[in-house]
Amino acid sequence: MPKPAAIVGQVILYGAFAAFIGTFASWPKYRQIPDDVALIKLSISHLGDRECRKRSPEELAKLPPNMRAPMDCPRERSDIRLEVDLDGQPILRTVMHPTGLYKDGVSTVYKRFEVPAGTHRLAVRMDDNLVRPGFDYVKDEPITLAPAQVMVVDFNPDRGGLFFK
Repeated sequence: MPKPAAIVGQVILYGAFAAFIGTFASWPKYRQIPDDVALIKLSISHLGDRECRKRSPEELAKLPPNMRAPMDCPRERSDIRLEVDLDGQPILRTVMHPTGLYKDGVSTVYKRFEVPAGTHRLAVRMDDNLVRPGFDYVKDEPITLAPAQVMVVDFNPDRGGLFFK
């Protein structure tokens, strides 16, 4: 049977340990971003376009009857070029490469940018077929960010391409 002095000692030590944990659980305060800053998160996953070509009648005639598809589409996907400008200044220029052993998977990018809160002009341009000139998807519009606000730039072809939320 434990002695009363041992029980009092355990209560004191357990109490001190709980006070230590409680103190550092709420102090010092941690801020992910400063008070006057907003966050722009760019998160895009997209399949690049395939570079298909139409087969000539001579090529089709040389193929077995069960292989005579009029279009020749390789398995490999195109790289994706992405550009992001904030207030007319470039903040990201990148080329996303397709994943997978045969380069037939999605191209993915995730970046975060800390920007001053307030009104800005955000332009995002994406080209998913580098053989064709120009950008296939463009979103350029003014945005207003509150302090500590998080805005996401995403891509969904069913919703018209690039969008800010």
